[in-house]
Order: sequence, then C-alpha cells, then structure tokens
Amino acid sequence: MYIYNQIILPTIKKMISWQNRSPFFILILAAIVGALTGMLGSIFQISLNVIIDWHQNFLKDSFTSSKYLNYFLIFIITAIMGAFSYFLVQRYAPESSGSGIPEVEGALIDLRPIRWWRVLPVKFFGGIAALGSGMILGREGPTVQIGANLGKMVSDTCKLKNKESQHTLIATGAGAGITTAFNAPLGGILFIIEEMHDEFTYTKSSIKAVLVGCITACITYQLIIGNASILTIPAPNSVSLNSLWIFIFLGLILGIIGSFSNFLILHTRSYLANFYKKNNYNIILTGAILAGIFGLLYSVISQLAGDGFNIIPKVVDGLYAFYPLLLIFVFRFFATIICFGSGAPGGIFSPTMALGAIIGVLFGFIIQNIFPSYDINLSSYAILAMAGLFASTIRAPLTGIVIIMEMTNGYMLILPLILTCVSATFIAQTLGSSPLYSAILQNTLQSKNSE
Repeated sequence: MYIYNQIILPTIKKMISWQNRSPFFILILAAIVGALTGMLGSIFQISLNVIIDWHQNFLKDSFTSSKYLNYFLIFIITAIMGAFSYFLVQRYAPESSGSGIPEVEGALIDLRPIRWWRVLPVKFFGGIAALGSGMILGREGPTVQIGANLGKMVSDTCKLKNKESQHTLIATGAGAGITTAFNAPLGGILFIIEEMHDEFTYTKSSIKAVLVGCITACITYQLIIGNASILTIPAPNSVSLNSLWIFIFLGLILGIIGSFSNFLILHTRSYLANFYKKNNYNIILTGAILAGIFGLLYSVISQLAGDGFNIIPKVVDGLYAFYPLLLIFVFRFFATIICFGSGAPGGIFSPTMALGAIIGVLFGFIIQNIFPSYDINLSSYAILAMAGLFASTIRAPLTGIVIIMEMTNGYMLILPLILTCVSATFIAQTLGSSPLYSAILQNTLQSKNSE
C-alpha cells in the first residue's frame, strides 16, 4: 500500500498532467490497451478451447453407457450455457448482443454509450458460454468489443478529457481485438482504417496509436498462445494469368450470396427483436434451444456447428464430395443467419470465412472439371472465396484480403484476391446491399429513437 500511495499513484498523476502536452502519452496508453486486449483475448481463446475439447470428448469419456442419455445430457448442458449467455446479455448489457462492432462504431461518433464495467464481464463470460455451446459464431466479435471497452476503461481510469483521445483508445482496442482473434496485426490496423473510416478521426497520433496497440496485442498473444497461423491448410499454388477471369466470376457469385446473407440477417434480427419484446423470457428460451441444438450437433456432427475453423482444413483437403459439401453449405448458411441474428454475443467473421471456404471448394470442383488445364488446387479457391465473401458482407475488401493472407500465408494470390474481392464488393453495391455493421447500427439507432 505504501508503494502504491507514494510511488505508483504520484507517477500516474504526473502522466495524466502530461496528456495535453505530449502525444507520447497516448501511445503509452495505446500500448497498455493493446497488451490488455491481447492478454484478455488470449485467455478468452484458451477458455474456449478447453470447453471445445470437453465438447469433442464428451461422448467418448461419458460415465453413462446409454448413447441417448449422453445426447440428452449434452443437450441440457449446452442449453444451460446458452440460457446463461442470453440472460447475461438481456439482464446486464443488451449492447453486448451480436458482434458488438456496430456498438463500437456508434461509440466513436458518440451515439452509443460504452459501459465497460458491464460489457467486459458479460461479453467475456457470455461469449464463452455461447461459442462454447457449439453455436455458429466467431470469437472476433467478443474480442473486438472487449478491446474497445478496455480502451474506454483505460481512458476513464486516466481521466482523459479530450474526446479525440478517448476515441483513439477505443479504436485502438477494437483493432487489437481483431489482431488477437486472428493473430493478424495488419488486418487489425486495416480494419480500423477501412471498416471504421466514417467514425474514426484520422490524425498522425491516432494512426500511430492504432499501430502500437495492434503490435502490442500481437506480441502479447504470441507470448501466451504462440505465433502459429490460425489456419493450417495446404499451401495455395500460383494462378496463371489466363485463368484470372474465373475469379471475377467467383466474386460475382460471392457478392450475390453475401447480399442475400445480409438481407436475411437483418430481417432475422428484426423479427426476433419483436419476438423478444413480447415476453422477457423469450430471449433466454431462444438461447437455450439454439445452444442445445447446436451443442448436440457439435458433439455428433461437428462440421454442422461451431465457428467453422474445424471444417475448413477438411474441406480444403477434399474430404467431402460435391453434393455432401453442398448440403453442409446450405445448412451452415441458414444456421449462421439464425445464430448471429438471434443476438448471441458472438461474431460473424469466422462463420463467414467457413462458408467462403466451402463455396470456394465447390466452385473449384466445377472449374477443375470444366477447365482441368488451369491446374489450381482447392486451397487457392478456398482462400479466394473466404476473402470474397468477407468483402461482400462486411464491405471491407482490403481488410479481408490482408486477414486471409495473414491467416493462410496466401501471399502469392494477391492479384486474384483483389479481383475476387473487388468484383464481390461491386455486385453487392449494385444490388443495394448495405455493409452489415453499418446497417445493424442504423437499425439499432432507429429502434432506440422509436422507444
């Protein structure tokens, strides 16, 4: 206590007195935000991996000999996890529902409050429960919102008065969250620059802060978990110039699918929001049913549930024939819309990438039969479609390209990646599809204004 009162506290006060004089102070705080995000995001991922390992081994290690009793137990356990997650969101922090990224964008323009003392525990434990149950959700949503709230927490703790500085730390935390989710520092930086360009205030200091935060988040993540790529898939091969035209066509297909996906997600969210208003218990019941169903599926047929990272290597290795893979895509497509649209505290990035990989391999099967001379392996198609579907739904093509390259080491595909993502974005815009997060934020603000 003596050390805190005599040394630490006076040092903090001196640093606070410097904040209006030295941009370096913001960079120090950005490094702290990045390190905290990397640490908490890594703990989130480790905790999630523990639950997933239990999930995968439950039926093998169960103490009961009855197969059907085991199914019932896994349904009940995961249903409780889902009910707990949705209860936390409804009772303590409704802004924690979904990915949380629209909330971060709203906070950067002072239209949505950040109650970090509520959101941090709700998003952390609620996210672990929802994702751990087996629902089709991604971990990037929780880590982004956790990072942004850590930025606000550090800002409040240091009593920053300047709005621009506060917003800088919030954006830094969000970028650090993407970095931690995918071990992709460049992707985290570009996410802020591209996805939040309408909300983020660009200055030399703010960009440097985001850079510093993403770097420290990446270092912290790699110190705790390691520097291995998130995805381990066969290395893609180079693409000949005479085959580039097929990736423009692939992008057009992805643009249509992405636009349709956004349309269904927004309508699902609207329908379920009205359903939840009829009875306070409807949201908890919905969470329990969805988590129980997908929890059972994840234990029995794992490729039909979970964030999708478990199925991508199998898909790319060609372990599924065309028609079974098509059925998996159809199921996961609508299941993703239901899970994300229900308001669970999880993201959409990872499920979208899984869907993209499946589309890419399906497209690859067709092209390999029609144009065998092109000699392009399935991993190349998967990587290109992952980025393209991301671009058409999130409407951040550069971010999608960089994140996918960092995750898969697909750097030699840069030209077809650009063609695929640009054509996917073009067709999505032509069809009048709004970027998913912007549309969700707009709906949220309209809903609040009408209340």
